[in-house]
Amino acid sequence: MNPFDLTGRLAVVTGAKRGIGFAMAEALAAAGADVIGVSATIEPEGSAIGRRVTALGRSFRALRADFNDPQAVADLAATLAAEPVDILVNNAGTIRRAPAAEHSDAFWDEVLQVNLTSQFALARAVGGAMLERGYGKIVFTASLLSFQGGINVPGYAAAKAGVAGLTKALANEWTGRGVTVNAIAPGYIATDNTQALQDDPDRSRAILERIPAGRWGRPEDLAGATVFLASAASDYVSGTVLPVDGGWLGR
Repeated sequence: MNPFDLTGRLAVVTGAKRGIGFAMAEALAAAGADVIGVSATIEPEGSAIGRRVTALGRSFRALRADFNDPQAVADLAATLAAEPVDILVNNAGTIRRAPAAEHSDAFWDEVLQVNLTSQFALARAVGGAMLERGYGKIVFTASLLSFQGGINVPGYAAAKAGVAGLTKALANEWTGRGVTVNAIAPGYIATDNTQALQDDPDRSRAILERIPAGRWGRPEDLAGATVFLASAASDYVSGTVLPVDGGWLGR
């Protein structure tokens, strides 16, 4: 049997409309999984990711949720807990850039809610249902800033460090009951979230000089790690934060 085969599995991917989430959802579908894609603005019918998943021969359903709204997250969690979800990819996120001395409470609260609090709420609800069935795969999207502090993104760095800690905490409790919990830490990936860095010649050059791969990452660079952590190939892997960073942390 192919340990990476996801045929018959149901995967939920948050932040699936574009960027890293799109690539993750596409990769899971290509490996055989049916997909529920979640985003604050995803089209109920006819989304680009929905078309791609169905073109791969898998079913797709779109759900809308504003991850900055605790009630919307609670409603989404209840909906997903009632589904036979095998794989939860907790990827939705946001970033606010401002020097720490100017970083507003509003920025802090939004980033922590979207990137950490909502992630726990979904993992708690969906993970609880997985525990009842004795099987599940939960994959968070962490960050290089789970390990480092970054510049001008204190809320984001705090949230992503929290994701790494949450990954380990849940793995400690749930792995022995059939639910593995891991995270992927993307490096500098060319997405909307990093557009400001890509557009800054000095920052972009400094970033590229440190990446041994010599290029910005692409969303599809996350595909293999996503399928691995969602599949039977990783059944003895839990509580890990896997960097996919072109070698950045090795420097």
